[in-house]
Amino acid sequence: MSHWNIAAAQYRQNHHCVDDHIAHHLRFINAAARQQCNLVLFPELSLTGPALADGQLPAPPDSHQLAPLNDAARAHNVSVIAGITVEENGQRQPGLAWFTPSHPNAILYPHGAGACLENRFGDLSIIDSHPDQPNIAPDAALFTRGMAVSETGWSATFSQLQRFAHRYAIAVLMANRDGGSALWDARGQLIVRADRGELLLTGRFVEQGWQGEIIPLR
Repeated sequence: MSHWNIAAAQYRQNHHCVDDHIAHHLRFINAAARQQCNLVLFPELSLTGPALADGQLPAPPDSHQLAPLNDAARAHNVSVIAGITVEENGQRQPGLAWFTPSHPNAILYPHGAGACLENRFGDLSIIDSHPDQPNIAPDAALFTRGMAVSETGWSATFSQLQRFAHRYAIAVLMANRDGGSALWDARGQLIVRADRGELLLTGRFVEQGWQGEIIPLR
Protein backbone atom coordinates (compact mmCIF):
# COMPACT_ATOMS: atom_id res chain seq x y z
CA MET A 1 0.00 0.00 0.00
CA SER A 2 1.41 3.39 -1.01
CA HIS A 3 1.01 6.56 1.03
CA TRP A 4 -2.62 6.93 2.07
CA ASN A 5 -4.47 9.63 4.02
CA ILE A 6 -7.81 8.75 5.64
CA ALA A 7 -10.19 10.50 8.01
CA ALA A 8 -13.09 9.75 10.34
CA ALA A 9 -15.61 12.58 10.69
CA GLN A 10 -16.95 12.60 14.25
CA TYR A 11 -20.39 14.15 13.84
CA ARG A 12 -23.39 13.95 16.17
CA GLN A 13 -26.52 14.12 13.99
CA ASN A 14 -29.42 14.73 16.40
CA HIS A 15 -32.02 16.09 13.95
CA HIS A 16 -33.62 14.98 10.67
CA CYS A 17 -33.00 17.88 8.26
CA VAL A 18 -31.14 16.22 5.39
CA ASP A 19 -30.06 19.49 3.77
CA ASP A 20 -28.43 20.61 7.02
CA HIS A 21 -26.68 17.24 7.33
CA ILE A 22 -25.34 17.52 3.80
CA ALA A 23 -24.06 21.05 4.44
CA HIS A 24 -22.26 19.75 7.54
CA HIS A 25 -20.81 16.82 5.59
CA LEU A 26 -19.40 19.29 3.09
CA ARG A 27 -17.63 21.14 5.93
CA PHE A 28 -15.99 17.90 7.01
CA ILE A 29 -15.08 16.97 3.43
CA ASN A 30 -13.50 20.39 2.86
CA ALA A 31 -11.51 20.02 6.09
CA ALA A 32 -10.36 16.55 5.03
CA ALA A 33 -9.37 17.85 1.60
CA ARG A 34 -7.14 20.45 3.28
CA GLN A 35 -5.40 17.50 4.95
CA GLN A 36 -5.05 15.81 1.54
CA CYS A 37 -7.23 12.89 2.62
CA ASN A 38 -8.21 10.23 0.11
CA LEU A 39 -11.13 8.90 2.18
CA VAL A 40 -13.62 10.33 4.69
CA LEU A 41 -15.78 8.04 6.86
CA PHE A 42 -18.94 9.26 8.64
CA PRO A 43 -20.95 7.67 11.48
CA GLU A 44 -24.05 5.52 11.10
CA LEU A 45 -27.11 7.37 9.71
CA SER A 46 -25.07 10.57 9.39
CA LEU A 47 -27.13 11.84 6.42
CA THR A 48 -30.57 11.18 7.91
CA GLY A 49 -30.26 11.44 11.67
CA PRO A 50 -31.34 8.82 14.23
CA ALA A 51 -34.58 6.89 14.40
CA LEU A 52 -37.81 8.86 14.66
CA ALA A 53 -39.95 9.03 17.80
CA ASP A 54 -41.98 6.03 16.62
CA GLY A 55 -38.83 3.96 16.19
CA GLN A 56 -38.89 4.08 12.38
CA LEU A 57 -35.84 5.22 10.44
CA PRO A 58 -36.10 8.47 8.45
CA ALA A 59 -36.74 8.28 4.72
CA PRO A 60 -33.58 8.17 2.58
CA PRO A 61 -32.51 11.34 0.73
CA ASP A 62 -33.14 11.50 -3.01
CA SER A 63 -30.45 11.78 -5.69
CA HIS A 64 -31.01 15.54 -6.06
CA GLN A 65 -30.29 16.12 -2.37
CA LEU A 66 -27.14 13.98 -2.56
CA ALA A 67 -25.77 15.75 -5.65
CA PRO A 68 -23.56 18.23 -3.71
CA LEU A 69 -21.70 15.31 -2.12
CA ASN A 70 -21.09 13.72 -5.52
CA ASP A 71 -19.76 17.08 -6.72
CA ALA A 72 -17.50 17.41 -3.67
CA ALA A 73 -16.05 13.92 -4.15
CA ARG A 74 -15.08 14.78 -7.72
CA ALA A 75 -13.87 18.31 -6.94
CA HIS A 76 -11.57 17.15 -4.12
CA ASN A 77 -10.74 13.72 -5.59
CA VAL A 78 -11.83 12.12 -2.33
CA SER A 79 -14.04 9.12 -1.56
CA VAL A 80 -16.74 9.42 1.11
CA ILE A 81 -18.58 6.75 3.11
CA ALA A 82 -21.66 8.26 4.78
CA GLY A 83 -24.45 6.74 6.84
CA ILE A 84 -27.86 6.63 5.18
CA THR A 85 -31.19 4.83 5.26
CA VAL A 86 -31.80 2.25 2.52
CA GLU A 87 -35.06 0.52 1.65
CA GLU A 88 -35.25 -3.19 0.86
CA ASN A 89 -38.55 -5.04 0.37
CA GLY A 90 -40.41 -2.06 1.76
CA GLN A 91 -38.35 -2.01 4.95
CA ARG A 92 -35.94 0.74 5.98
CA GLN A 93 -32.56 -0.20 7.44
CA PRO A 94 -29.21 1.47 8.09
CA GLY A 95 -27.00 1.62 5.03
CA LEU A 96 -23.94 3.21 3.46
CA ALA A 97 -23.70 5.82 0.73
CA TRP A 98 -20.43 5.56 -1.24
CA PHE A 99 -19.40 8.76 -3.04
CA THR A 100 -16.32 8.42 -5.22
CA PRO A 101 -14.79 10.42 -8.08
CA SER A 102 -15.09 7.43 -10.41
CA HIS A 103 -18.93 7.26 -10.19
CA PRO A 104 -21.35 10.06 -11.13
CA ASN A 105 -23.86 9.13 -8.41
CA ALA A 106 -23.77 7.68 -4.92
CA ILE A 107 -23.82 3.89 -4.62
CA LEU A 108 -26.00 2.64 -1.77
CA TYR A 109 -25.35 -0.52 0.24
CA PRO A 110 -26.89 -2.18 3.30
CA HIS A 111 -24.80 -1.46 6.38
CA GLY A 112 -23.60 -4.99 7.09
CA ALA A 113 -20.81 -5.36 9.65
CA GLY A 114 -18.71 -2.68 7.96
CA ALA A 115 -16.92 -2.12 4.67
CA CYS A 116 -13.44 -2.82 3.29
CA LEU A 117 -11.27 -1.05 0.75
CA GLU A 118 -8.36 -2.46 -1.18
CA ASN A 119 -6.54 0.88 -1.36
CA ARG A 120 -7.24 4.54 -1.96
CA PHE A 121 -8.39 3.79 -5.52
CA GLY A 122 -10.28 0.57 -4.76
CA ASP A 123 -13.99 -0.04 -4.63
CA LEU A 124 -16.01 -0.71 -1.50
CA SER A 125 -16.92 -4.23 -0.39
CA ILE A 126 -19.52 -4.80 2.32
CA ILE A 127 -18.57 -7.23 5.07
CA ASP A 128 -21.32 -9.59 6.18
CA SER A 129 -22.18 -10.17 9.82
CA HIS A 130 -20.89 -13.74 10.11
CA PRO A 131 -18.91 -13.72 13.39
CA ASP A 132 -16.36 -16.41 12.49
CA GLN A 133 -15.68 -16.01 8.78
CA PRO A 134 -16.21 -12.45 7.54
CA ASN A 135 -15.82 -12.12 3.78
CA ILE A 136 -12.64 -10.02 3.80
CA ALA A 137 -10.77 -10.03 0.48
CA PRO A 138 -7.10 -11.12 0.74
CA ASP A 139 -5.92 -7.75 -0.62
CA ALA A 140 -8.15 -5.60 1.61
CA ALA A 141 -6.13 -2.83 3.26
CA LEU A 142 -8.69 -1.06 5.47
CA PHE A 143 -11.85 -2.02 7.35
CA THR A 144 -14.25 0.86 8.08
CA ARG A 145 -17.12 1.04 10.53
CA GLY A 146 -19.55 3.93 11.01
CA MET A 147 -21.24 3.70 14.40
CA ALA A 148 -23.62 5.42 16.82
CA VAL A 149 -22.48 4.01 20.18
CA SER A 150 -22.96 5.87 23.46
CA GLU A 151 -20.08 6.28 25.91
CA THR A 152 -21.29 3.33 27.97
CA GLY A 153 -20.60 1.08 24.99
CA TRP A 154 -17.18 2.49 24.09
CA SER A 155 -15.10 -0.06 25.98
CA ALA A 156 -16.74 -3.13 24.43
CA THR A 157 -16.65 -1.57 20.96
CA PHE A 158 -12.97 -0.66 21.21
CA SER A 159 -12.05 -4.15 22.38
CA GLN A 160 -14.05 -5.78 19.59
CA LEU A 161 -12.49 -3.65 16.83
CA GLN A 162 -8.98 -4.03 18.24
CA ARG A 163 -9.36 -7.82 18.22
CA PHE A 164 -10.74 -7.67 14.70
CA ALA A 165 -7.71 -5.69 13.45
CA HIS A 166 -5.29 -8.12 15.08
CA ARG A 167 -7.11 -11.30 14.06
CA TYR A 168 -7.51 -10.37 10.39
CA ALA A 169 -4.30 -8.30 10.08
CA ILE A 170 -6.12 -5.25 8.71
CA ALA A 171 -6.16 -1.59 9.71
CA VAL A 172 -9.51 -0.47 11.19
CA LEU A 173 -11.02 3.03 10.99
CA MET A 174 -14.11 3.76 13.10
CA ALA A 175 -16.23 6.93 13.04
CA ASN A 176 -18.63 7.19 15.99
CA ARG A 177 -21.39 9.73 16.44
CA ASP A 178 -20.95 10.15 20.20
CA GLY A 179 -17.15 10.31 20.39
CA GLY A 180 -14.32 7.83 20.61
CA SER A 181 -13.64 7.58 16.87
CA ALA A 182 -10.39 5.67 16.38
CA LEU A 183 -7.80 4.06 14.12
CA TRP A 184 -5.99 0.77 14.74
CA ASP A 185 -3.17 -0.63 12.64
CA ALA A 186 -3.03 -4.17 11.21
CA ARG A 187 -1.48 -5.49 14.44
CA GLY A 188 -4.36 -4.17 16.53
CA GLN A 189 -2.29 -1.32 17.96
CA LEU A 190 -4.28 1.84 18.68
CA ILE A 191 -2.87 4.70 16.57
CA VAL A 192 -5.20 7.53 17.60
CA ARG A 193 -8.50 7.90 19.43
CA ALA A 194 -10.77 10.91 19.85
CA ASP A 195 -12.69 12.11 22.87
CA ARG A 196 -16.02 13.90 22.44
CA GLY A 197 -16.87 16.80 20.15
CA GLU A 198 -17.05 17.50 16.43
CA LEU A 199 -13.67 16.81 14.93
CA LEU A 200 -11.73 15.09 12.20
CA LEU A 201 -9.57 12.11 13.13
CA THR A 202 -6.92 11.54 10.48
CA GLY A 203 -4.58 8.68 9.71
CA ARG A 204 -1.58 8.77 7.38
CA PHE A 205 0.08 5.62 6.13
CA VAL A 206 3.76 6.21 5.41
CA GLU A 207 6.82 3.98 5.16
CA GLN A 208 7.08 3.75 8.96
CA GLY A 209 3.40 2.75 9.33
CA TRP A 210 0.28 4.61 10.47
CA GLN A 211 0.36 8.04 12.12
CA GLY A 212 -2.70 9.77 13.58
CA GLU A 213 -3.90 13.26 14.43
CA ILE A 214 -7.00 14.93 15.91
CA ILE A 215 -8.16 18.09 14.10
CA PRO A 216 -11.01 20.22 15.56
CA LEU A 217 -13.65 21.21 13.03
CA ARG A 218 -13.59 24.97 12.42
